[in-house]
Amino acid sequence: MGRGGSSQLERHHSRRFQLSLVLEGLLVGLVGGGVVSLYRVALAEAERLLRLATGSAAGDPALMVGWALLLVAMLLVVTLLVRWEPATSGSGIPQVDAEVAGQLDAPWRRVIPAKFAEGTLTALAGLSLGREGPSVQLGGMCGKGVSRALGRKRGEERLLVTCGAAAGMSAAFHAPFTGVLFALEEIHREFSAPLIISVMCSAVASDFLVSQVVGVEPVMALAFAQDLPHPDYALVVGLGLVCGLLGALHNRGMFACQSLFSRLRSHLPLSRLAVPFALAWVVAFTWPALMCGGDALLEPLLSGSAPGLVGLLALLASKYAYTTVCFGSGAPGGTLFPLVVLGALVGAVFASACAPLGLDATFLPNFVALGVAGLFSGVVRAPVTAVVLVFELTGSLDALLSVCIVSIVAYVASGLTKTDAFYEHLLAGLLDDLDVEVAAGPSGGEKDLGRACVGWGSHLEGMLVREVPWPDGLRLVTIERAGTELVPTGDTELCAMDELLFIADEDALEDARLKLRLMCAPRVRE
Repeated sequence: MGRGGSSQLERHHSRRFQLSLVLEGLLVGLVGGGVVSLYRVALAEAERLLRLATGSAAGDPALMVGWALLLVAMLLVVTLLVRWEPATSGSGIPQVDAEVAGQLDAPWRRVIPAKFAEGTLTALAGLSLGREGPSVQLGGMCGKGVSRALGRKRGEERLLVTCGAAAGMSAAFHAPFTGVLFALEEIHREFSAPLIISVMCSAVASDFLVSQVVGVEPVMALAFAQDLPHPDYALVVGLGLVCGLLGALHNRGMFACQSLFSRLRSHLPLSRLAVPFALAWVVAFTWPALMCGGDALLEPLLSGSAPGLVGLLALLASKYAYTTVCFGSGAPGGTLFPLVVLGALVGAVFASACAPLGLDATFLPNFVALGVAGLFSGVVRAPVTAVVLVFELTGSLDALLSVCIVSIVAYVASGLTKTDAFYEHLLAGLLDDLDVEVAAGPSGGEKDLGRACVGWGSHLEGMLVREVPWPDGLRLVTIERAGTELVPTGDTELCAMDELLFIADEDALEDARLKLRLMCAPRVRE
């Protein structure tokens, strides 16, 4: 084993390694949380100015024309920024997915200022986009910057990017556990003690910092009126089915709109972003509640002054259509907050539709919260994150059973439609279309470490080490089993839940990791 591999093993087994993971996670959380806190302040000020400007201009033709000219100026600036740094287009979460997977090496020094400015301008323009996707990307790029400053290898860099993503999500929703689960379930898709320790430290540090800057109030104060009677749990299952089917419909509509705008881009490059900016001008003077993430739509739902069934359906359809156009165009901004708003509207529509069946109107807040969990699970296919998100937004475990039911049913129903999960589809499209240099990151022909866990029923379970078709360039170093570290030999039998620590050339690490992950994937044996 070369000097690079030896030094990496020594660092990994050092008593100070766990402490360094904690400290680096805290550092990433503070840096990422600081940037996202400033981003949230900028977005809040942008939305305040938007409401003030459009409210003053409404009914005055000269001022309305003036606002149109300002929108054209913002359109040009955002277009130039996206062309300057293409990795800032769209949500930002697929870009972080690609970074963690080792398939993208975006320049963090350019992404951070560009995404910050683009997100602020799209909020000022009134586009129906959220803060969460950009916050995840800003946090991830802060993690990458910290990694480069500390001179970490690619394996630790991916870990710190994941920490940054958790910090960004935590700061955006003011929900640290949601940040942790989202980073693990959606971004990294692996669970290991070092990763969980670092991610938790990062999310908590970020949440602490953002609390000092913008306060401790949740971004959306959901609440449960009281526990649902057991006979009404049939309605919870029904809501899960509706959310799953609507989640699949949501994704298909978004994907179709993206394809349409991709064809427009090949013929009229500027028109891709011009469409949502033009629509933003129309919305500002006709239905301003649809602008931005959708806070204005939530207020009547949470205050008990929701419109009737027809009004709720109109809000749901209009918000979805506006969000689809804005996101499908590739405009910089996220969809998670609009998705949460859509979920709340779905829950309110469902509760209103069930009123003739005897559902008490006092349970409307319950179904608003359940709709958030169900649609999130159906769209993103991250049911655990959906449950934790609603728990943190409500601050209550009283409805944990109903939230779990609606999330599971929505997840299964959406999957049965054979519609791609939202961010998985976006990641595949990103790798095909994004014109960003893909690089290996910091490299010098050295070795780097990787981890994999043997899943229940996987191909590796029960095999001897010498029988495994190990990827080229990979060497198994240790096996951690039930808290004990084993030095493997050719006759060592692999068991489910074994944690494999391997070493490989930096340039071959990603390919080795992918192949080993497939061999370790749990499956139901026939």
